[in-house]
Amino acid sequence: MRLSALLAVLALAGALAAPAEAACYADYKAKQDRPLRLHYGVAQVPDSACNRKAATRVLKPRLEQAGWTLLNVLSTFGPEGLDERKASAGRYFLRY
Repeated sequence: MRLSALLAVLALAGALAAPAEAACYADYKAKQDRPLRLHYGVAQVPDSACNRKAATRVLKPRLEQAGWTLLNVLSTFGPEGLDERKASAGRYFLRY
């Protein structure tokens, strides 16, 4: 009986100590020149960058590395906003 109670307490303590996974996402617009190409995308950003200004700082180098110029971050949101944006983002859904 003592062992099962100890295991239950340890399991509860482990669950409480685990970090909560609050995901943050940003939707954005980007472009390439020569020829001009535009895209709308959705990207995951760190929880610490869950506002437009911070998401811009995170996404700009990611997109530049792939040859894109970030035009603007439209919004930041949680996982509840993913489904409604998935079709619009198409191949740029969670790509960068």
